[in-house]
Amino acid sequence: MDIQIWTYIIVGITFALYIGIAIWSRAGSTKDFYVAGGGVSPLANGMATAADWMSAASFISMAGLISFMGYDGTVYLMGWTGGYVLLALLLAPYLRKFGKFTVPDFIGDRYYSNVARTVAVVCAIIVSFTYVAGQMRGVGVVFARFLEVPVNTGVYIGMAIVFFYAVLGGMKGITYTQVAQYCVLIFAYMVPAFFISIQLTGNVIPQLGFGSTMADGSGVYLLDKLDQLHTELGFAEYTSGSKSMIDVFAITFALMVGTAGLPHVIVRFFTVPKVRDARMSAGYALVFIAILYTTAPAIGAFARTNLINTVSDKEYASVPQWFSNWEKTGLIAFDDKNADGKIQYVADAEKNELTIDRDIMVLANPEIANLPNWVIALVAAGGLAAALSTAAGLLLVISTSLSHDLIKKQIKPNISEKEELIWARIGAAVAVCVAGYFGINPPGFVAAVVALAFGLAAASFFPAIILGIFDKRMNKEGAISGMVVGILLMLFYMIKYKLGGFGGGTAEDWWFGISPEGFGTVAMVVNLVVSFAVSRATAEPPADVQAIVEDIRFPKGAGAASDH
Repeated sequence: MDIQIWTYIIVGITFALYIGIAIWSRAGSTKDFYVAGGGVSPLANGMATAADWMSAASFISMAGLISFMGYDGTVYLMGWTGGYVLLALLLAPYLRKFGKFTVPDFIGDRYYSNVARTVAVVCAIIVSFTYVAGQMRGVGVVFARFLEVPVNTGVYIGMAIVFFYAVLGGMKGITYTQVAQYCVLIFAYMVPAFFISIQLTGNVIPQLGFGSTMADGSGVYLLDKLDQLHTELGFAEYTSGSKSMIDVFAITFALMVGTAGLPHVIVRFFTVPKVRDARMSAGYALVFIAILYTTAPAIGAFARTNLINTVSDKEYASVPQWFSNWEKTGLIAFDDKNADGKIQYVADAEKNELTIDRDIMVLANPEIANLPNWVIALVAAGGLAAALSTAAGLLLVISTSLSHDLIKKQIKPNISEKEELIWARIGAAVAVCVAGYFGINPPGFVAAVVALAFGLAAASFFPAIILGIFDKRMNKEGAISGMVVGILLMLFYMIKYKLGGFGGGTAEDWWFGISPEGFGTVAMVVNLVVSFAVSRATAEPPADVQAIVEDIRFPKGAGAASDH
């Protein structure tokens, strides 16, 4: 069977599975909709958290970034992994013990202020929409290639699927769908990695193949071979970086603290029965995430080696079928500048004739390596699972921010549970439409957009959450000032240097030599300084709030968490 038919079969089966789960687990109450009833087992929550966490950026883009950027691309690997550990150890158990539905709910109650709650809602919406744009774009890329439709049509199909199970099932539907999606995505990621590792290095384990010699009998290590190929084409050595040390540090740190402030990941720890379960599910999730994250560098190196060997200096007329397939999507393009009929893939922009979208590397990898058609279709299903699982989690954050934190907590406190549930579903529906718009008009390729969302989360939420747990002297004035200054500063920098607003600017104009992807670190530090200074210049929090802060750090009892 050809790739198209395999894709219809495998993607069709997985979609039927997701929809079936959504119908089986549809939400009947706000507790089901917001926190899946609060009774999810640690193992299931670990798998759902891993799927929620490993987005299209992890599945599709991360290996592509490492493949093209070499050493520089590993900042994403280090930042996201380190951030998850920070979140699991430093924040999740305490937030679970505090026992609220959402991050704005935590901030509103901890800082005894609806203004703080509203600022947190605005920050959550900005972060979530920036992040979800990358996911919807990822869905469009996958559909564009494997269903041979325009990227925009792919986004519409993705919107329809997410709309169904997010609006119907809320967190309950999303949780059990994400468990299935984790199984699909990790299987789809690992199978081609095993095949290609054997092909290139003779070692079935990709992580070991990454450090092995080539299977061609030359005795040359894979990374040495890549360095050689890179330098011959005028690129920097694959194992060397071109970014400045301060930018590498800033991006890594922004991704770390941004991870710890991501509302759609934090809310997952509210779905388990006890604080102890939150710790256990964090451990499970870390193991599940590590399987993919330790494989990504190997896939990046495999893809890069295969790509260069397959297309560089080859006759365009004799390129393999995968090249033509991706050309139709517009995500790979050949411009024969010297009219010699050969593909010159070199670092010199004046002479380079090949343009490749980094987001296609994982998806195209099985085709480049000439793997069986069912494996290629499986990767498509995995990419869709990764993008849809994260998109659903983000959409839930947006809908709960509107229905619970704005309407229930502020505008209409006496609203019935049924009305609140309707508002939550309306919020999810509106969020799907807006997310679709940003998926069609994203401000950059997938991982870059996602990196900016991490910067926004770092600049806004992280200081407010960490100080809310560990500094009982932190008051509402300090937290509100810090969040507002932090997110406005990050937005200004992002709009100026990423989107060309406020007069734009080039890399030479970056403040302290730090790119927009890393500027979240600077904005977070400014947030911390402002929060600290303002809190010390104003009145202490009420005594009962200070007592709660003391209590949530105490490792016994469920506290308010037992309420749901």
